[in-house]
Amino acid sequence: MQITQDELKAHLMETDAEFQQLAHKHCEYKKMLEQFSSRQFLSPEEQLEETRIKKLKLRLKDQMQEIIDRYRHEQQTV
Repeated sequence: MQITQDELKAHLMETDAEFQQLAHKHCEYKKMLEQFSSRQFLSPEEQLEETRIKKLKLRLKDQMQEIIDRYRHEQQTV
């Protein structure tokens, strides 16, 4: 039976410390971006910071996906 992406993420949140750290940091960045998007106007510095956080958040998402892919591959070889 194929495990869903959400089930796998929940499993990794419980069992993989690295995945858990990445997910928590991803959540922090998401909250920071929500604060930026709630403003009507951003200064040039704030725009740069928003862009930087978006890139960091995306990098975390990619790292989390790598862990998911690695876990799926390991499960297939078992």
